[in-house]
Amino acid sequence: MTPKVLISDKLSPTAVNIFKDHGIDVDYQPDLGKDKEKLAAIIGEYDGLAIRSASKVTEKVLASANGLKVIGRAGIGVDNVDIPAATAKGVIVMNTPFGNSITTAEHAIALILACARQIPAADVSTQAGKWEKSRFMGVELTNKTLGIIGCGNIGSIVADRAIGLKMRVIAFDPFLSEDRAMVLGVEKVELADLFRRADVITLHTPLTDKTRHIIDKAAIEQMRDGVIIVNCARGGLIVEADLRAALESGKVASAGIDVFEVEPATDNPLFGAPNIVCTPHLGAATSEAQENVAVQIAEQMSDYLLKGAVSNAINSPSITAEEAPRLTPFVKLAEQLGSFAGQLTESALKGVRIEYEGAVSDMNTRALTAAAVTGLLRPLLQDVNMVSAPVVARERGIGVEEVRRAQHGAYESYIRLTVFTERQERSVAGTVFSDGKPRVIQVKGINMEAELGPHMLYVTNNDKPGFVGGLGTVLGNAGVNMATFHLGRTAPGADAICLVEVDEPVSDDILRQVEALANVVQAKRLFF
Repeated sequence: MTPKVLISDKLSPTAVNIFKDHGIDVDYQPDLGKDKEKLAAIIGEYDGLAIRSASKVTEKVLASANGLKVIGRAGIGVDNVDIPAATAKGVIVMNTPFGNSITTAEHAIALILACARQIPAADVSTQAGKWEKSRFMGVELTNKTLGIIGCGNIGSIVADRAIGLKMRVIAFDPFLSEDRAMVLGVEKVELADLFRRADVITLHTPLTDKTRHIIDKAAIEQMRDGVIIVNCARGGLIVEADLRAALESGKVASAGIDVFEVEPATDNPLFGAPNIVCTPHLGAATSEAQENVAVQIAEQMSDYLLKGAVSNAINSPSITAEEAPRLTPFVKLAEQLGSFAGQLTESALKGVRIEYEGAVSDMNTRALTAAAVTGLLRPLLQDVNMVSAPVVARERGIGVEEVRRAQHGAYESYIRLTVFTERQERSVAGTVFSDGKPRVIQVKGINMEAELGPHMLYVTNNDKPGFVGGLGTVLGNAGVNMATFHLGRTAPGADAICLVEVDEPVSDDILRQVEALANVVQAKRLFF
């Protein structure tokens, strides 16, 4: 049966032609994405859905998508797709992670220049016949310091363009290595140093729990008087009310904002503030970028619907149909091991080594390594997937080493992932049992056996009497139900670890109580 694709947002006509050239039926309804009810009513008729940002693919829409196999987002962000609901429904979600990088970087540079020379306000004044030449005194960018928060694909392009403008560039990015920074020609700094030194600050980081409101009142107070702030990345990185106050006081000289916490932004605290330049999420809005992402998503969706090839998937690894049955559980294991290490990593990554021993060493380890690196990077870079993660790691100078060897120990197959940071080395190992479920079998050299659930509590402690009882009391008093409980230690009375699966995430207050227990060294929430 011929696959059928619905395009519910405005997409380049080239995408329509690509689907047709592949023999796929395509239904182009570019305004349908604005009507969630209608989208939900007809989505069950299609195998694929191609979207941009206007379509909201909610759990309710997906509930009606009984025949849907793939959602293709022409662009990077997939905030408008309920990824867990799509995954539960068995729908693959793809994006195009690199199609609009240059366009977004150029828009950031444009906003920096517009802010530095007050171009929008000067244009309005001049066209009104005022000729206020003395009012619009700008600043030169030459020899000024640009601070980049997030020096990945887009941030590195901004750095290159800024160096061309003869600016000094400093960057804060936990995943940026010193070697990569040297190649880019930027100086790697801590965030506080960036706030203190930068004349212009531009944001190019995803929105995560760690980056949300990264610029607030306290951060602005650390900045130079007269700083320029630009955000072409994600709404929510800046506390908008705090930026408004700083613009009114003159602490921030000017700001260029392309993204807002609530979009469409028809009413916002920043509107009407002095010396602000606002654009309606135009970072990717060039004809070249739109053509690129349209072509990419049409090709990716066609390859999947006709050949089963998966690429740039958010919620599925890149695996051929022949490999899938045997490889899939090891892909899950590799991603879990990476995520385990990534969630515990708090200093800059220098490298990662993935060792494959036994039967798994003869499998498609490229896919397994991509899954492991995806899991490792995703806690801080949520937009990465199995295709983009190796590229992102390479861009940041994170060395990725694969080691394959024949079986030596008791397990037919096992994977060990070792992370190297500026401060330490940490390893975690696992295998897949005969039931097809991944298990962690070693953490930091301590043997244990644990299946990872959605919500875990990880505790390192000194192996002394009373710890288990104390932990149980804290969780019990808080009404937190334990699903599984696993312990391991190096020797009696020595270093020990505890992995507890709980039915719901542990709150900050409970975490503090666990950390306060006698002999506890560290307590962390983990999510899988």
